[in-house]
Amino acid sequence: MSVFTIARLELLIARRNMWVATAIILMGLFTVVLTLAGGAPTGTLGIDPLTVALTSITTLSVYLIPLIGLLLSFDAIAGEAERGTLALNLTYPMSRGEILIGKFLAHLGVLGVAIAVGLGLAVVLTIWQHGMTDLSFLPLLKLFGTSIALGAAFLGIGYLVSSLVRQTGVASGIVIIIWLVCVVLYDLGLLGALVADDGGAFTKDVFPWLLVANPADAFRLINTPEVSVSELASGIGAAGGVSGAAGQSASLLLWPVVALFLAWAAFRRIEP
Repeated sequence: MSVFTIARLELLIARRNMWVATAIILMGLFTVVLTLAGGAPTGTLGIDPLTVALTSITTLSVYLIPLIGLLLSFDAIAGEAERGTLALNLTYPMSRGEILIGKFLAHLGVLGVAIAVGLGLAVVLTIWQHGMTDLSFLPLLKLFGTSIALGAAFLGIGYLVSSLVRQTGVASGIVIIIWLVCVVLYDLGLLGALVADDGGAFTKDVFPWLLVANPADAFRLINTPEVSVSELASGIGAAGGVSGAAGQSASLLLWPVVALFLAWAAFRRIEP
């Protein structure tokens, strides 16, 4: 067997379990709603309508892409162990790293198709509403690339959890907690610390780096438009200026590598 054989099998499993259809429907549905709802104020604000649509989709992606990534990956190892198929797979002449990479490629492909469908619908709807005049497609490409990186990070985290526990029920509960912490509670904790610090050293020197350390926040920082009337967006932009684009990109690129490495290390310890 090869890495691509594992990937093909995982794609068949994802299609059978309706994960492919679910991911595409979720991204497509919410993208259509946000694009149509966000297109109204563009004329009065004088902002590129595609930029407005992508800003709304960025907010959606911060919540939805990590969730889809975790749900795709939480039973990749634990599910096979529970069903008794893991021992069989480990008898094939493949390393555990190759098995993990095969699963990763398949799940990343599912995420990539869902993201591409969602962004494609946003472009079609924006052109239908406003035409092709003055549309900038560079933010679209940046959003697609960073969305893939964000999904890859949470796929790796899901594999790590799946390699550390042997029951899918436990794994599903853990990944939901991780999702809540990363996309909701983490920012609330930082906000509380900012209020308590009241403009001190934490706000100036520590907060920007803690913000960029979270892949979800690094994704948000990279895709925050330069033109914004929101005070919150201005605060995020100021924090992003401290860490810089290099720090934000490094966070998004390193998280998948580190998470996959840790998942591989945990997978190696599992006895057939």
